[in-house]
This record gives sequence, C-alpha cells and structure tokens, in this order.
Amino acid sequence: MAMDNNRQLLVSVLKAPSLCEALSSRQWELLVRQARSSNLLAHLYHTTRGFSSNVPVEALAHMEAAEVVSRHQRNAVLNEIHLLKAIMDEVGTRLVLLKGSAYIAAGLAVANGRLLSDIDILINKNLLPQAEKALALNGWFSIHHDRYDDRYYRKWMHEIPPLVQVKRQTNLDVHHTILPPTARYKPDPDKLFNQLTATSQQGVFTLSPQDIVIHSATHLFHEGEFNHGLRDLVDISELIKEFSQDNPDFCENLPARARELDLSRPLFYAFRYAISILDAPISETAYKMASVEKPNGLTLAFMDFIFDRALTPHHSSCNKTLSGLSRWILYIRSHYLRMPTHLLIPHLIRKAWKRRIKKPHDENRMEAHKVEEL
Repeated sequence: MAMDNNRQLLVSVLKAPSLCEALSSRQWELLVRQARSSNLLAHLYHTTRGFSSNVPVEALAHMEAAEVVSRHQRNAVLNEIHLLKAIMDEVGTRLVLLKGSAYIAAGLAVANGRLLSDIDILINKNLLPQAEKALALNGWFSIHHDRYDDRYYRKWMHEIPPLVQVKRQTNLDVHHTILPPTARYKPDPDKLFNQLTATSQQGVFTLSPQDIVIHSATHLFHEGEFNHGLRDLVDISELIKEFSQDNPDFCENLPARARELDLSRPLFYAFRYAISILDAPISETAYKMASVEKPNGLTLAFMDFIFDRALTPHHSSCNKTLSGLSRWILYIRSHYLRMPTHLLIPHLIRKAWKRRIKKPHDENRMEAHKVEEL
C-alpha cells in the first residue's frame, strides 16, 4: 500500500480496515505505535480482526496483549459497578454510569477494546453528602489534599474531587452534572435524569442513547487535554453507527435534543469532525440541522485548523506545523469555557505556579529514589 503520508496511517485504517492488507512491516510498526499513543490499540485489534492472516506476528502480539488488558479491565469495571450499585442502594438512589463504564454496562460494541482511566457516575446534587459519606465508609477517598483544589472542585466544578478506592486503587469521578455551573453552556441535569436507560443489571442506568452521544461530544469539545482526542472521536462515530442501526432517524433527532440541553455547539463540532476525519455515518440532513448552531466563518476556519491538529494520534509521526500550539490553545479554551475571566486568570496563574514548584520537588524525589536503588 502506497501512502502519501504516514501521518494519516491509523485514521486511514480505522476508516477502511481492508487497507491493512497492503501495509508493509514498517507501516505496521508505525500503525501500532500510533494506535498505542491514542489508546486505540485494543480497538485496532477488533477493527482488523477480519484481516488477521495478513498481520505481522509482532504487530498481532501487541494488539492481542492490549486486548487482554482491555478484557481484564472490563471484568474489573463490572465488579466495581456491582459494588458501587450496593453503595448507591444504601444512599437510596440509582447508579447512573457515564462514558466508558456506561458503554461496558450497556453492552455496547464501542466497549470492545475500550480502555478506561476511571469510572464516572452521575448523582443528584442533593444526595452528594450522603453518597460521599457512604463511599468513604467503603474505602473511597479523595486524592486531592490541597485546600484550594478541594474548594475549586466543590464550588466551581461539576464533580467532587476524584476518589480512589484504597484497596483496589480504582479511580472514581462523582458528577452532579456534566459541565461546571460556571460554564457558558448550562445543561439541566434533571433533563438527563428524566430520560435514563436501564441496563440488564437492576438499579444500574446509563444516559439515554441520545444523551450518551451528546455527553461524549460535550466532554471531548470542552476537554483541555487531547492525548486521547482521536479515541473520543472514535467513540462518537461508533456510538452513532450503533444507535443508528436500531433507529434510522437517530442522527436527525440529536440536534433538537442538544438544543434542549443547551449543548448544540459541541454536537455541531462532533458531527463536523466525525464526518471529516472518520467518515462517520451522519446524514447530510442531520449535519445541516446541527449547523444552525455553527460559529461564524472566521471562527470556524480557526477551529478547523486547531482541531485538525488536535484530533490526531498523539504521536510524533502525526504532528503538523503548530500542532503543539494548537493543543495549548485548546487547553486555554477549555478553561475559558469552564469559568469567567475573573476566575480563570487567577486559577491559571496558580496552576502554573504549582507546576513550577512541583517539578523541582518531583525531580529531587526521583533523584533520591535513584540513590536508594543504588
């Protein structure tokens, strides 16, 4: 297979898996590296399974190892869901899962090969004190001990400080809505709770199919770190593909629901880049409906430029001119979307100062660790 630009190698194979049949050994090596850096290596295994006879042994070994990790994590997540459901029973509420854990609990195809960094749940804000207490009694404690960080989460964010299970070291994010209350867009969490979808496990729920896609879009296009941006865009494309199989009008119904939730702009971006980058199965009608909320031409051209660089594998072979600057702009943008300027500037200054103080401390600690090893 002759490729003009190996920068597009992973994306090309994701869009047309049969292309992998013509890859050279060196291209397979690069493909594995790009997929690993995007957290898509196990997903690539599932994508190329029909062509396994043409996969080099070394590449297949890497993909199979990633799949083993994915299956192990899936089982661990299902076990955590069972335990969290019991805790929510104590609180007297349903367990509502978000993102990757929701995909697993709902048995969605996108969960195949999907790796998670944490489990995300959604709880009514009024129940947070009881939920936090019940979680603490079951070994879930905050990893943030800094007073400012704790206050930042509790006053300005859409979640409490992240929790870790002391025995199993599982990470848990407890949300009370899906965007910070200071954010420009203000989705009403009650509207999410009113359209939950039950899973096969009694008392365990996910958002509705429409809200799952809209939340995935909102998370991606309000994100400040794009290390796994392509993975999240793949999620959106795969979710749309799966939900559209049961409901041919699924995409056409999304823009109206996004407007109801005040999340039209992130859905527009999700449609635009899922189509342009991954050839997602989104009809022209649905895209036109979502385009009502698009930004002006100059802003859109600028967003195309930076997202074209951010929504690629986080690998050196995929970098373009100004890729680093584009990711930095999106990092600043994510904070700008979360909070007003009078809160944003002091917050960013404090974060920069903490990083400056923490880095020498971490380096000294690493040096001390090396001495101990010697």
